[in-house]
Amino acid sequence: MASSNTERFDQRYEAVDRWPAHELVSGALAIQQEALRAVAAATEALAEAIVVLAARLQRGGRMVYAGAGSSGLIAQMDALEMPGTFGIDLDRVPVILAGGAEALRTLPSGVEDDIGAAEAAVDRLDVNADDGLVAVAASGSTPFTLAALRRARARGAATIGIACVANSPLLSECHHPILIETPPELIAGSTRMGAGTAQKCALNILSTGVATRLGHVYAGLMVNMRPENAKLKHRAIQIVSQAADVGQGTAERALVETNWSVKTAIVMCAAAVDAGAARERLAASGGHIHAALSQGPAAHGPRQGIGS
Repeated sequence: MASSNTERFDQRYEAVDRWPAHELVSGALAIQQEALRAVAAATEALAEAIVVLAARLQRGGRMVYAGAGSSGLIAQMDALEMPGTFGIDLDRVPVILAGGAEALRTLPSGVEDDIGAAEAAVDRLDVNADDGLVAVAASGSTPFTLAALRRARARGAATIGIACVANSPLLSECHHPILIETPPELIAGSTRMGAGTAQKCALNILSTGVATRLGHVYAGLMVNMRPENAKLKHRAIQIVSQAADVGQGTAERALVETNWSVKTAIVMCAAAVDAGAARERLAASGGHIHAALSQGPAAHGPRQGIGS
């Protein structure tokens, strides 16, 4: 087996198949906790990547993900959550996934070596200098992911690599390396476990940080969410009520008038302007509520109590 931690056998877990269930749970949890500590060690690198990616999206570019196997599925899940949570369209966060849509059902392993498919996917998306590509691979050497990163870099994109192995090709060849050096796995080589947790955490931090810098978070609230069902409409009413310090009835009326645009409703209520003026303020401020409210009466301090 490879000497990297992602593949290394740890004698502490030699008898894991004979452990009682409670010991197995405790051991697995310990690995997850160590994985999160590894993410914490990458704080500066994650912060740098957030700034780079947010700048690309701000000027009309995209945050492109690339990955294979479990890493690719984690990337796909992160991207799929962006529209509902932050109102970022899927075409702004495309995923280059080894095996394509079929990988979402069967996770074929052979496609991880398909360099040509990775290069073709980058070309098909027309990845360019306006974009940032986030390549994720626990080993840092998956051929598909590495090929996508190399192609994107050659086309002028900013490249971010996330891997769990120091000095791996993915980290050596990207513009912004993020090393998340996770410990040996409970089951040697099963990087869907500790390494998978670390990758999920890192991508969650990246996408949340990017969305926040784009102005999709205000006063700790997700103000660019899409209220597309009854539960989310109720949450939108609560968000507007809390952010603008108005009653829920007032918040709901503003949301209806703005076609359920949470940001517009907040500015409308907090600045005491009509929907058109609220939209103009947001357009002038690049979608940032703080800046939009600085043009007139500001909201009172947000109240507590948004429910799930």
